Amino acid sequence: MSQIAVACLVFVCCIAAALTGLLIKLPGRHIDGDSKETVRLVMGLIATMAALVLGLLIGSANSSYDTQAAELQQMCADVAQLDRMLVLYGPETRDIRDILRQAVTVAHERIWPSEGNAPPNLDPSLGQKQIDLFYAKLQSLAPKSDAQTRAQNTAWQLASTLTQVRMLMYEQLGQSVSWYLLAVLTFWVSVLFLGFGLFARCHVTLLITLGVGAISVAGAVFLILELTQPYSGFIRLSDAPVRSALASMNP
Repeated sequence: MSQIAVACLVFVCCIAAALTGLLIKLPGRHIDGDSKETVRLVMGLIATMAALVLGLLIGSANSSYDTQAAELQQMCADVAQLDRMLVLYGPETRDIRDILRQAVTVAHERIWPSEGNAPPNLDPSLGQKQIDLFYAKLQSLAPKSDAQTRAQNTAWQLASTLTQVRMLMYEQLGQSVSWYLLAVLTFWVSVLFLGFGLFARCHVTLLITLGVGAISVAGAVFLILELTQPYSGFIRLSDAPVRSALASMNP
């Protein structure tokens, strides 16, 4: 289910609960002062729990998004540095640099496809053949000086770091929001809106207020789901670091 569909479902649940509360006609003995106070206390408890969970989810999703952005920038910087080490090694690395540039170009097209409607493909196994070929070419180098040895060792370290970060980023993307937690949160918020309408009289101002509240909650859920999918949707990571790395890898 898409992020927009989930947000719309949360909005519908909130509005439906609020309208149900407005339509319920409670007997007189159920709306005395003590009953109202008890309901307010329970609603306050639920509101506190919902606010805490909502805040934790937003904070966790934003942290995940920022982590992906930082790791992407670090990876692109390492790619540019790796290409520079190959340049310093000498003209023998021209083929290796071509393989590296091609691998980065293909990965860029998979994750940020030129066709806007095409979904990103984040499977790291698709570029494994090019990576294996890159490692084989790098291993076949025969340094003839200390400078070339240092350049090759640094290139090995950078390539190893890139592989680790690449796999780590892919594994981190699998840590999405728990649907059970989201369902419980939706239930809590729906109960809140039911309580909002339970002792209120229906009028335009109240309906507008309830609508704004429902939109706000749905927007928060949409934001959470968007931030956990940093390579798709409306709040997607920019490919500027990758384009910058490719620009620095000119032959």
